[in-house]
Amino acid sequence: MTTGTETAPPFRRAIAIEPRGAGRYVAELGPDWTVGPKAHGGILLVLLVRAGLARLAADAPGAAPDPLAVAADFLRAPDPGPVELQTEVLKIGRTVSVVSVRMTQAGRTMLAATVTAGVLPGDEPLWVDLPDLPAEPPADAIDPAAGATVFGLAGSCDLRFDAATAAFARHEQAPPVLHGWTRPRDEPVDVLYALLAGDILPPTVFNVAGRFGWAPTVQLTALLRAHPAEGWLRLESRSTVVAGTWFDEDVTVVDSAGRLICQARQLALAPQVTS
Repeated sequence: MTTGTETAPPFRRAIAIEPRGAGRYVAELGPDWTVGPKAHGGILLVLLVRAGLARLAADAPGAAPDPLAVAADFLRAPDPGPVELQTEVLKIGRTVSVVSVRMTQAGRTMLAATVTAGVLPGDEPLWVDLPDLPAEPPADAIDPAAGATVFGLAGSCDLRFDAATAAFARHEQAPPVLHGWTRPRDEPVDVLYALLAGDILPPTVFNVAGRFGWAPTVQLTALLRAHPAEGWLRLESRSTVVAGTWFDEDVTVVDSAGRLICQARQLALAPQVTS
């Protein structure tokens, strides 16, 4: 696929889509935004949203400039390589528009989602309850790109883990709560990157005894709340219950100005007990 983005920044290059007519788009899942051998879930969400917004813009220009929510079922885990995004407009409204998007690879459906679009608010919230995190990572924050083994997509974006909550990095146990920071490289942070940030930290169950390995997402719903200010995005991820093969994960994304940008909740499969 040729998109003309070969010299674009890493994130912009990863989310390039190309229209193919009749509400169809194609994209290329590159090797840099992966978890092990599989494409990263956050990048998949962004591609679903981009295709949905592109379809709405084509059908009703100006009707839905911003993503408000995405609800996605992860049916299978795509490999790096080409994918097709098939869209269907469900509603075009003055306040809210909705489009369904299916991602297929080699003829098989990988993800199915609905994307809700409208206009993100620009006014200050009347009430908010957010995690207390510094606007920038402290000096002792862990850079996963600095070790001998780079943590997947840490080579394609700026990512830091809070040392105090990353017990798994010390081979210790702790509650399933993680803090961190992220920002794109060589481009401003935007609402699409904030969506990615809602699934960018390691699984919280890494802090729970014997739970380490691949933790595939089964369903994820994300709410976008505002356009982010420039700078680092602050992240808090926490689980309420880890039971059997399942765990939940809630992520709060706050921008450098202290404003809520994204909320993401997912149901995922916990790694097998390894120790």
